[in-house]
Amino acid sequence: MRLLIGFIGAMVLMAQPPQTEKKPVTDTYHGVKVADDYRWLENFSDPAVKAWAKAQNAYSRKFLDALPERKPILEELFRYDDAEPARYAQITIKSSIFALKRDPKKQHDTLVSLPSLNGGVDRVVVDPDALDPKHSTAIDFYVPSQDGKHVAVSLSTGGSERGDVHVFETATGKQLSDFIPGVNGGTAGGSVAWNADSSGFFYTRYPRGTERAPADMDFYQQIYFHKLGDKTEQDKYSAGKDFPRIAEIALKSSPDGKHIAAIVSNGDGGEYWHYLLAPNGEWRQLARLSDKVIGLEFGHHNDVYLLSRANAPMGKVLRMPVSGALADAKEVVPKSNVVIEEMQSVPAGLYVVDLAGGPSQARFFGVAGGLKATLPVPPIYAVGALTTSGDDALFRMGSYVEGGAWYLFDPNTKQLKKTGLNAASAPSLASDFEAVREFATSKDGTKVPVNIIRKKGINLDGTHPTLLYAYGGYGISMTPNFLANERVLLERGFVYVVANLRGGGEFGEQWHEQGNLTKKQNVFDDFAASAHLLIDRGYTIPNKLAIMGGSNGGLLMGAALTQHPELYRAVVSFVGIYDMLRVELSPNGAFNVTEFGTVKETDQFKSLYAYSPYHHVKAGVAYPAVLFLTGDNDPRVDPMNSRKMTAILQASGTKRPVLLRTTSEAGHGIGTARNERFAQFADAFAFLIDQLK
Repeated sequence: MRLLIGFIGAMVLMAQPPQTEKKPVTDTYHGVKVADDYRWLENFSDPAVKAWAKAQNAYSRKFLDALPERKPILEELFRYDDAEPARYAQITIKSSIFALKRDPKKQHDTLVSLPSLNGGVDRVVVDPDALDPKHSTAIDFYVPSQDGKHVAVSLSTGGSERGDVHVFETATGKQLSDFIPGVNGGTAGGSVAWNADSSGFFYTRYPRGTERAPADMDFYQQIYFHKLGDKTEQDKYSAGKDFPRIAEIALKSSPDGKHIAAIVSNGDGGEYWHYLLAPNGEWRQLARLSDKVIGLEFGHHNDVYLLSRANAPMGKVLRMPVSGALADAKEVVPKSNVVIEEMQSVPAGLYVVDLAGGPSQARFFGVAGGLKATLPVPPIYAVGALTTSGDDALFRMGSYVEGGAWYLFDPNTKQLKKTGLNAASAPSLASDFEAVREFATSKDGTKVPVNIIRKKGINLDGTHPTLLYAYGGYGISMTPNFLANERVLLERGFVYVVANLRGGGEFGEQWHEQGNLTKKQNVFDDFAASAHLLIDRGYTIPNKLAIMGGSNGGLLMGAALTQHPELYRAVVSFVGIYDMLRVELSPNGAFNVTEFGTVKETDQFKSLYAYSPYHHVKAGVAYPAVLFLTGDNDPRVDPMNSRKMTAILQASGTKRPVLLRTTSEAGHGIGTARNERFAQFADAFAFLIDQLK
């Protein structure tokens, strides 16, 4: 079989990729001249660019469709998924219990109401597949009313994340006439918060009509109020005209709906303003950027809990009266050596979920502080989707080798039990595989956690095909997650690895800040150190080492393959950023400036230019084989990044394949239909198997 795979792969490689014309453009940044041969590929409205992308897709399909493992892998992905019973996510408890139901028979998640946490027959509230026979529509988010009788649902199409809010009756699934366009987007997201009597809701929206110039239609998010039954033209402005262009607003209601909070982030860099709306209709600022408050949770006693990083990089929790000022806040959860990631209040106190470098722990505190219980979370497990029922905590817990299950914790008995929301048998790889945690040493001596999922009893003789995955940005943490799709690689002898790089939030804000703006190179050094660890420990060799990442992790892939082409044999990069000098010109790129920096500042330009993957491709270098995947409707990373990076790598003279796969009915990955999602994984995994043979 190995010879057959190698022979077919070689036959496919005989074809040359489509030729790409060079049309040089030169820019000058702070006295530095920078050439760009493929600027013309940025304009997707140009028929020539569309034709180029179509030709690249045809070239890639010819290669990928000829891979012997593609069809079996695709069949396995569907078979594994079909074998799993429907499962629930994003549970919200009001007078009714709401959840997103992930049913293998459906292309998208369905919004349902549940009779109880003990399971039972659910009732469909919104089925996107029924609304759209083309299966292009997906739920962005949903928010039930305070009385649970209605639910506001944002729906978008084609992976665009451009969501309009519709209102449905919970009991019947009937869609009301209420329609609010332009609530959700791929730049600043979107949000809804219902008022106390459920007669209407506050919502975020983007500019409409001629309210802003065309270039500003994805910016300047504001808050409006909609009364049920009214036309959206009657909705009343509430706040936001004085917010910055790149403000991202998240709304939250108090348990009784009498107070509304607006958490306003300054782009994607992790800094926030906090505002409260009192029952008299007046907004007041609770916290400024300099106060370093990064989260807010309403309590049940006319109080507010604040997650603060003021003199606490890992986080601490403060409590104050809802009508008070930040100066009135008292510490209820002190800072410690773990990162406070999430919090949820109950009448009896406050639950917090912590990160210990990647894996989770969870604790319960009294209303005014004092540790009451530590929840029994196994090592290298993740706790997520925390919500509450009375004083009990409902959450999902799982690991790399154990499928997630829903648990309920009773703070009085301190007992943890599985709920009836779980499938009869959760998927598991634990009988054959294990997750171990080691530490790589980065260039500057920093210890970087590396989570290795391997077959039990593995022989460390350097023979194993290995896939290294990471992200490293925005303070986003890579937590243990069941390898539902990657199991097809594990069962073919792969070692799968997740590295917790700087730029993430696994060790708090300092860990994030050591990998953003002008310190972004630390992320790439951490990744290279992780790769060397795998080689030095005897898991693999460069010729059997592949890497994979997406979005900001796609930038990581670009930097890795240009900085250390000798270290990897194959690269799979989803929706990545590669031209760091032009990224801020796209709508979402402007929001990313607080994370990456801007070419307008000399020091930040130097940093961006020093690692920008597109600008470091050199002729005559033997680069790894590369598969780029992107979607025409991506609102977060302009697909021009993938087009330009593909063109310059193909022109470099590298002998290994450089493929571009573009999906017309997908975007950044959010809302992608089930069939297309599995097709992407089948292409990616078959590509890796072919290259690492």
